[in-house]
Amino acid sequence: MNFTFEVTVIIPIFNAANYIVNAVESALQFDEVKEILLIEDASTDNSLSVCQKLQNTYKRVRLFQHPDKKNHGAGESRNLGLKKSEFPFIAFLDADDFFLSNRFDSEKILFKQNPDIDGVYNAIGVHYYSEDAEKMFRKANIPEITTVKKKLNPDLLFPALISITKDYGYFSLDGLTFKKNILSKMTYWFNPDLRLHQDTEFIIRLSYYAKLFPGEIIVPVAKRGVHMNNRITQIRSDLTKRKLHRTKLNDSLYNWAKDENLKSIYLKQIRRMRIITNILKYNRFFIWFTSILNAIRKPGSGTQD
Repeated sequence: MNFTFEVTVIIPIFNAANYIVNAVESALQFDEVKEILLIEDASTDNSLSVCQKLQNTYKRVRLFQHPDKKNHGAGESRNLGLKKSEFPFIAFLDADDFFLSNRFDSEKILFKQNPDIDGVYNAIGVHYYSEDAEKMFRKANIPEITTVKKKLNPDLLFPALISITKDYGYFSLDGLTFKKNILSKMTYWFNPDLRLHQDTEFIIRLSYYAKLFPGEIIVPVAKRGVHMNNRITQIRSDLTKRKLHRTKLNDSLYNWAKDENLKSIYLKQIRRMRIITNILKYNRFFIWFTSILNAIRKPGSGTQD
């Protein structure tokens, strides 16, 4: 049986003019990448002109915007990319991130050896664009390697990702490749109502529908770019906002689980996640405490990192 590995890479773009070229060229190094879709999301910098130059320079690069030319967020931008994609395998890359030379090594082996699998996930690392960005990232207490803690059978991945009693780790969109046809099983793709964590919510739901296999979970296959304008890093350093966005994520998962009539054991687990975050969201003491903690963390407060 002949195996053809042809990939669409989707890159949502908003105010990333300084990083887009590096991201695109990191994907162009692979012959398996047949198209790179740039979804420009009404940036206020010169991202659009950078994207236009890239499209004019490279045949494999295609540029799209939302029909109304307005900002819709990363989730809806990825949805547009999925609609426009023309090849059987899908990979994502954030505009300020980049692939490493081993990005698709595991995929080429696993998809060929196991025709029934739907996707492969790998570890990603971190690239700091400045010392200040590194300090901010470390202050947010985010792991430098985003990966699972052990290889899991695909049937165990979804329960692991929604577990509140054990920490199995997690993986990023930058390290995930999946077959496009699995999308037909999903009731919706990325939730456009989530401006943050829409990638996490998508991965959790995808793991319910798809057979996702671990690839390279030790050595990174991509690098997350960390700079001073990273929204997720800034919010991770603000515990109050972090809990509020986490609440929206769990609410979305809970509504999906009810609509899909998931097994009671899964529904209960997601309900617990939702209850815990809602308690934290509305707990005045928690908000008061975290606001004081954030004030203490500010530079010049007399504390040391």
